[in-house]
Amino acid sequence: YYESCLLTYKYSIIIYLEEVNMYKNYIKRMIDILLSFNAIIFLSPLFFILAIIIKATSQGPVFFKQERVGKGKKNFMMLKFRSMRQDAPKDCPTHLLQDSESYITPIGNFMRKTSIDELPQIFNILVGDMSIIGPRPALYNQDDLIAERDKYGANDVRPGLTGWAQINGRDELEIPVKAKFDGEYVANLSFKMDCKCFFGTISKVLKGSDIVEGMQEKDAEATDINDSTNNADLTKNSDTTDINEDIEVSDATEINEATEIINEEPKTENVEVLDESEVEIVAYDESWNGKDKIIDVKVDNE
Repeated sequence: YYESCLLTYKYSIIIYLEEVNMYKNYIKRMIDILLSFNAIIFLSPLFFILAIIIKATSQGPVFFKQERVGKGKKNFMMLKFRSMRQDAPKDCPTHLLQDSESYITPIGNFMRKTSIDELPQIFNILVGDMSIIGPRPALYNQDDLIAERDKYGANDVRPGLTGWAQINGRDELEIPVKAKFDGEYVANLSFKMDCKCFFGTISKVLKGSDIVEGMQEKDAEATDINDSTNNADLTKNSDTTDINEDIEVSDATEINEATEIINEEPKTENVEVLDESEVEIVAYDESWNGKDKIIDVKVDNE
C-alpha cells in the first residue's frame, strides 16, 4: 500500500513538472504571441494619438530605444514611448537621477505614472525578446542586478513587461530584494503565477503606486544630513576665530585702513614690544572678511 502511494506521488510530481515545462517552453510563448499581436491592433489608435502628442510637445523621436539584458544575458533594444528630453542621461535608472523632473517632457509624467510609456514593448514581446510576464529587463550596465539574478536563475527566462517584483515594490525595492522576488517568480513559474502578476499589475497601475522619480527619498535625507553637518562644522570653526580687539597705540602712530589686503604681510619695522610678554602672531583667514586684527600688541612712537 505504501509503495503504491509513493509511486502515485512520484508520478504526480513528474506530471506536474512536465506541465510546468510545457507551459514554460510552449504555452507561455503562444500566449505572448497571441496577446501581443491583438494588443498592437487594438491599441494602434492610442499609439497614433500619443505619437502626435509626443512630437507636438517636445523635440525628438516618438520612441526611445535602450539596450537591455534579455534571456541568457543576450542584449536587445527595448522600446518605450519617449517621456524624457533628448539631453537626459540614457543609461541610468530614472529613480537614481538627480532632479529627474527637469528632464521629463510635458506629457511624460502622465505616461510614466500610468505606465503607458511601456506599451511599445509589446513589439519586443511579439518578436520574442520579451514576455508579458517575467523579470523586468536590466540595463546592460546594471552589473550588480545581473549578478544577483544569476544566483536565482532569473537571467535564464525571457524578461517581462511586468513581473512579480513589480507588484511587490517596483522602484522602491533594493537590488538584492528585487532579485530575490525575480527568483521566486522563476521557481514558481506557472499559468497561475502569471495571472497573479498580470492582475496585480493592473491594480498597481490604477493606484499609481511604487513609482519613484529621481533619487530615493532616503538618499535625499542623507544628503541633507551631510549638508547640515558641514554647516555646523563651518559655524564652529567660525566661532573659534572670533577675536576681541585690544589695541593700544601712541598718539603719533597712524592706523592703516581696515580694508588692507588679507594676504599681505603686516609691516613690523620700528615696532618695539613694551613688556616682556610675547607677541602672539595671528594668522589671516578668509572668514574675517578682510579685517586684520591684532591681539594685545603695544607699540611706541619711535
